[in-house]
Amino acid sequence: MKVFKIIVTVIVIMGFLESFAQNTRLSSYNFGEGYSFTNSNGSTMKIEGYIQPYFDSEIYEGSDQSSGDRFRMRRLRVRLSGKSANERFGYRFQVDLAGADEAERDINSFLLDAYISYKIARRIEFIFGQRATYTDNRELFMNSYSLQLPERSRLTSAFASIREFGFFAKGSFRTGRGTYLKPYITVTNGDGANAFTNDRGGLKYGARLDFLPFGLFTNFGQFRQADVVRELTPKLVVGATINYNDGISSRRGRNSGRIFYLNDINGNGMLDDGEERLPDYGKFGIDFMFKYKGFSVIGEYHKSFADIPNDINLRNDIFGDDINVLTDRFRGRVSPTSDEFRDFTPQEYARRQMMLGEAYNIQGGYLFKNGFSVDARYTHINADRFSFLNNATFYNRPDYYTIGVSKYLNRSYGAKIQASYTWVNAGEDGINDNQGEKLPGDEQIFRLILTLAF
Repeated sequence: MKVFKIIVTVIVIMGFLESFAQNTRLSSYNFGEGYSFTNSNGSTMKIEGYIQPYFDSEIYEGSDQSSGDRFRMRRLRVRLSGKSANERFGYRFQVDLAGADEAERDINSFLLDAYISYKIARRIEFIFGQRATYTDNRELFMNSYSLQLPERSRLTSAFASIREFGFFAKGSFRTGRGTYLKPYITVTNGDGANAFTNDRGGLKYGARLDFLPFGLFTNFGQFRQADVVRELTPKLVVGATINYNDGISSRRGRNSGRIFYLNDINGNGMLDDGEERLPDYGKFGIDFMFKYKGFSVIGEYHKSFADIPNDINLRNDIFGDDINVLTDRFRGRVSPTSDEFRDFTPQEYARRQMMLGEAYNIQGGYLFKNGFSVDARYTHINADRFSFLNNATFYNRPDYYTIGVSKYLNRSYGAKIQASYTWVNAGEDGINDNQGEKLPGDEQIFRLILTLAF
């Protein structure tokens, strides 16, 4: 199936290029930044892409078990983008031929971006289609090939919805003395990427406001992590974001149709007779990024919350039984590492399936003039009492300490080698391995990734 998708993608791209090639010339090429073309009518097109072979190895302390060494193609992406002659209309089409999702490997993430844009004014732009949302944490909508470390932080994987389909609006306004305000508004399906068959619940509404007190970053540096351009003057962006999802059927609104609840009005335990009762899910956060002469630092805080209907009593869950009746009390294991059982209300049970809690992430590094970069990151997750973040197999790890070193092979993000070491604190409740077996200690993870862009 993947080979078929690659063939189709190549055919579509080649056909598009052939139709565009007439009266078209190559206007510029910068290594790692792609090829730019200009048509005789004044319209432009850009082709970009990059490849990221990846290796990781995980060790469980105090145990002879390990997850083993893993080699894979982390990303293999191709992007087409362009603008009309008057630069009012634009578009982007991006695919990942590796099919590896940012955080959940079971999601089909072949199609990443597919949208059109229109500038209604010089500083206001509307976007319709699928893309990375603006209203999650700051690290999420930064380009993957520009990351300071081989992987994004655990805050992103715990709370972010990654890509969504819907309406996006953004602006950029100069507010005096070189300062800028950048507002963002989103109205999306709230079900994650490519969610066209299991679309449940209502819409997701979000907003972000960024303030740049020292002017704009150089060369889109606000959306890239390491300070490759070595900003000559300090650059800072401070932002606040909030979003609210009116009914979700997954853990965080990333993959619709996985878990949903109903009110069994007839008492027969049949899904067809139930009325859908979906939890509402919201998040808010603050974040910042600073860059100056090769030094960069990012800080993020994010918190999630939920509103659970009080009359749910029926669950459909692809992670377990197809149908499970939730009576007045639901009996289950207190924690994934415990043999103790207790009764939970349906509302408590629903919360235990969602990503509820708060987290902060702080990371920074310095890029030397010779192309070497030294970076560090600390991520802390504080789960709610009832939350899937307490799951010992996938989460239940409150602290992540990471150090990394990178070598940039040229003065851009186009070619680099990155390695990192992460120590993961198992916390007081303990953790499980990938097979659900209890482990006696903490985790250690080594990662290595190569980035090569054109």
